[in-house]
Amino acid sequence: MIDLRPVRGALLAALFTVLCAPVLTAQDARPRARDIGVRVGVFGTGAANAITDVAGVRVGHATVRGASGNTGVTAILPPGDDWFRDRVPAAIVVGNGFGKLLGVTQVRELGELETPILLTCTLCVWRAADAMVDWLIARPGMENVRSINPVVGETNDGALNDIRARPITPAHVVAALESAAGGTIEEGAVGAGAGTVAFGWKGGIGTSSRVLPAQYGGYTVGVIVQSNYGGILTIAGAPIGRELGQYSFRQVVESPDPSPDGSIMIVIATDAPLGSHHLERLANRSLFGLARTGSTMSNGSGDYIIAFSTAESVRRRSGQSAQQVTELSNDALTPLFQAVAEATEEAIYNSMLKAVTTSYGSRIVEALPIDRVVEVLRKYGMH
Repeated sequence: MIDLRPVRGALLAALFTVLCAPVLTAQDARPRARDIGVRVGVFGTGAANAITDVAGVRVGHATVRGASGNTGVTAILPPGDDWFRDRVPAAIVVGNGFGKLLGVTQVRELGELETPILLTCTLCVWRAADAMVDWLIARPGMENVRSINPVVGETNDGALNDIRARPITPAHVVAALESAAGGTIEEGAVGAGAGTVAFGWKGGIGTSSRVLPAQYGGYTVGVIVQSNYGGILTIAGAPIGRELGQYSFRQVVESPDPSPDGSIMIVIATDAPLGSHHLERLANRSLFGLARTGSTMSNGSGDYIIAFSTAESVRRRSGQSAQQVTELSNDALTPLFQAVAEATEEAIYNSMLKAVTTSYGSRIVEALPIDRVVEVLRKYGMH
């Protein structure tokens, strides 16, 4: 029997791409951080400067625009296609827990993923999870599966989306999963980032990677973010939000401050051989990258990190009663900590720089103004 699922996913993704073509074209014209001279940290990037630089990791989007607003689904797939039996070690870290991340307790208890990771809007979490479970248990070899732990994260895009309508459908989830690919990733107002807002400007999906030098193992760390949070935007040390007059706690009556509330989802992949405990330590360090962008991690923010390793020596294969596991020592982790902080910071910048001005009803959220950002960077000697 011919498996038509990849074809179906590609067709669905193509349809969504056609519908969103004007937005994607505008985003293509906008720069990433490195295009405007921002170099975060000391380590180099992978070829795509994306989470997909970790071999085998794939990302897919389905973007929803129209009368229901702006929202979508982003899927992150670990290597392979039998995630339930060939599991990757994983960890989840909660910076601030105001959110609806599904699947947390089992990942924390067992230290592994058994599904891809989905990102979407807050009230669509359960619909996305249900659709992914249907898609997974219909796959060959899954006929007798009676328990599965879907991992679905979210941020609240209600400012630019009719979130109560919960517009995500199974077709959107299938399109994101089946169109997932390696290489270059669409960033900005796409997929789960279609309706997000960051620091009062348009947020979205962003990604970045770091490749360690050979003396540190040559490992790759990749990050993808869904930015939808507040604070005082800082880029490469330059006080962008303050200089542009848009930041939390400004308290100017004639121009209300953007709220510090909001959320961010951060997903980390690495080919370094790390077990779940080391991955938790790695995930914690991504919060340093988040902090450097000016995050407040406010009371109303959900700040979540999911990290997994693709290394063969730490894969957990179902049915193996004994398995040789080889992972890095504690002393080898520091370069990875530096790498993940750098990649997280740059991924957030990319999520905002690539995003376009987006509207819903009478609400318009402007894109980060590139020319003015460059002026501030030059003023502070960061460009």
